[in-house]
Amino acid sequence: MSKVLIIEDDFSVGEMMSIYLNEEGYEVKKAETGRLAERYFHDFEPDVIVLDIMLPDANGMDLCTTFRNSSSTIPILMVSAKSEVSDKVRGLQTGADDYLGKPFSMRELAARIQALLRRSQAAAVPSSAPKPAKPEQAIQLDIAKRCLFVHEQAIETTFSEFEIMKLFWQNQGRVYSREELLNRVRGFDSYVTERAIDVHIANLRKKIESDPKEPKYIKTVWGVGYKFLMA
Repeated sequence: MSKVLIIEDDFSVGEMMSIYLNEEGYEVKKAETGRLAERYFHDFEPDVIVLDIMLPDANGMDLCTTFRNSSSTIPILMVSAKSEVSDKVRGLQTGADDYLGKPFSMRELAARIQALLRRSQAAAVPSSAPKPAKPEQAIQLDIAKRCLFVHEQAIETTFSEFEIMKLFWQNQGRVYSREELLNRVRGFDSYVTERAIDVHIANLRKKIESDPKEPKYIKTVWGVGYKFLMA
């Protein structure tokens, strides 16, 4: 049974989410403050977090950063009544994997959680996983196990980062516009903006490039977008 930590200060909204997800078969813990959320994060060890931005004793963005610093893989679904693009982009920048604007249906909430858990489980790689087939190459991608290797070391990525890397890997040399990357990674109906793609690219460069400011692999094609080349 997957465990969901709901962090929501509105009692009625949190209770409604908790009841619905319980009926869907999830084990749920509900926190109405940032302090309690941090305690449950360590004691409950959730498989996915539903995090509201507005809390009485904490900023949801800061709390997201705290969780992400402790775990780079646990899925975080940020929810908020704030619908400005800047808020959504900032949420992704702080480490959220998805952003759901209020009001939302319980069916959509459950579908988002299910998708995040499915991707998280697919991305899990056993510690005994074999080394990449071609260790002589600086970068390897094991698509089946959803694992990125840099100099034979497994590198943790977010779901979106891996999807972008997979697209690059399978189409080396092809130039992708931000819009194309956005559509392939999140879908045509997504709230994510092209600015978020730049954030994902910057994070990928930090993980695979020896000097992110002078990238050898993920190249910027000015005025168009990005391409990937094995150096």
